[in-house]
Amino acid sequence: MGFFDSEVVQQEAKRLFEDYQALVKLGANYGKFDREGKKIYIEKMEEIMERYKVFLKRFELSDDFMARMSIEQLKTHLSQFGLTPDKMFEQLRATLERMKAEIQ
Repeated sequence: MGFFDSEVVQQEAKRLFEDYQALVKLGANYGKFDREGKKIYIEKMEEIMERYKVFLKRFELSDDFMARMSIEQLKTHLSQFGLTPDKMFEQLRATLERMKAEIQ
């Protein structure tokens, strides 16, 4: 069975994508959130970022050709912006840290 044939992988990918999309949609109103709402939003973004890191690590550790190709495609796409997956996560973390500092 291939990596993408796994029901667990499919469910996690679906949940991760849906949760992220819902949070991005909610984030359109971030400026209207009170302090506690902003803290919750940032916490949820951190949770999704960690879930995404774990999900990508599964790809990297897989022996499945398609999983490895997906990682290579991600790396190629990010390199067009001068990024690596690690740099992307570093920038996301820095952004969330700035957001935290703004609400202190």
